[in-house]
Amino acid sequence: MTNEAMIAPAITQHESPERVRVWDPLVRIFHWALAGGFATAFIVEDDLLGVHVWAGYLVLALIAVRLVWGLIGTRHARFSDFVRKPSDVLAYVRDALRLRAPRYLGHNPAGGAMVIALMVAVVLTGLSGLAVYGAEELSGPLAPMMSALPGSWGHFFEEVHEVMANLTLVLIVAHVAGVIFSSLSHRENLIGGMITGLKRKEIQ
Repeated sequence: MTNEAMIAPAITQHESPERVRVWDPLVRIFHWALAGGFATAFIVEDDLLGVHVWAGYLVLALIAVRLVWGLIGTRHARFSDFVRKPSDVLAYVRDALRLRAPRYLGHNPAGGAMVIALMVAVVLTGLSGLAVYGAEELSGPLAPMMSALPGSWGHFFEEVHEVMANLTLVLIVAHVAGVIFSSLSHRENLIGGMITGLKRKEIQ
C-alpha cells in the first residue's frame, strides 16, 4: 500500500482538498464554554447567586487560559494572527460594507477587534462582579479588600457590573450579526466552522 493510500483516509475524515482545519479544539471549547458561562450568569442573575458566581469564575478562568493560548497556541489562535491596527480594522469595515472585503482564513480584522473587545468587557464584568460579591456577601477573593472600603463602593461596583454585563450583551449581538454578515458575504458557514474547526481553504 502506498503512502498516499494510507494518508488518504485521515485526510478525508478531518480535512480535504477543499477544507482545512483552522480552529483547534481549545479555541472551539473556549468559544462555546464562554458563551454558555456568560449566558448562564446573565440569565440567573442574583436569583441563583451560587450558580451566578461559579459561572463568573468559569468565565474568568476561560479568559485566563485563552490569554495564554493567544501567545503560545496554534497559528490562528495567536493574537499575532488577528490583532490589527485600528486603521486596518476601519479599512476592513469600509470594504465589508461595500461587499469588497477580502476573505481571511482566520479572524478578519473586524472579527479580531471584536474578540479583544469581548474579552476586555467580560473581564471587567467578572472583576466588578467579584468586587460586588466581596462587598455585599463578604465572600470571594476580593472580600478582604472590599470589606475595608465604605459601603458606597459596593453600590458603585454593582452599577459598573450591570453596565458592563449589558455592554457585553450588546457586543455579543454585534458579534453574531458580524458572523452572519461575513457568512453571507463569503458564502461559508462560520458558525459551523467554529464547531468542526474546518473552513474552506483560502483562495490564493
